[in-house]
Amino acid sequence: MSEVSTEPQAQTQAQTHVPRLTLNSDGQRHPVLNAFTVFTFIGGIAAFALGLIVSAHLPAAILGIVVFAVGMVTQMMSATREQRIFIIAGIIAGAVGAGLAIAHGGFG
Repeated sequence: MSEVSTEPQAQTQAQTHVPRLTLNSDGQRHPVLNAFTVFTFIGGIAAFALGLIVSAHLPAAILGIVVFAVGMVTQMMSATREQRIFIIAGIIAGAVGAGLAIAHGGFG
């Protein structure tokens, strides 16, 4: 007859939860909205960076205004909270970049 151990056994597998970044938290795919969201975010950061450079005032002004316009339309169509967060960050960065560019010479 074998003896049954009453001691709890240690789990051999460690359960780790790795958070992943997704814009589709509602479980549905939104490829066009995600593309516009990424464009708004990356374009806003680029417009902000270019707006800090005095000699790059023309591309910064154009990019900032385009990002602002695209971001505003994308914001109205956004489906998830994550999209809205990135869109607003891109809109703000694009607007600040355009403002800096206009202050450095704008379209002239």
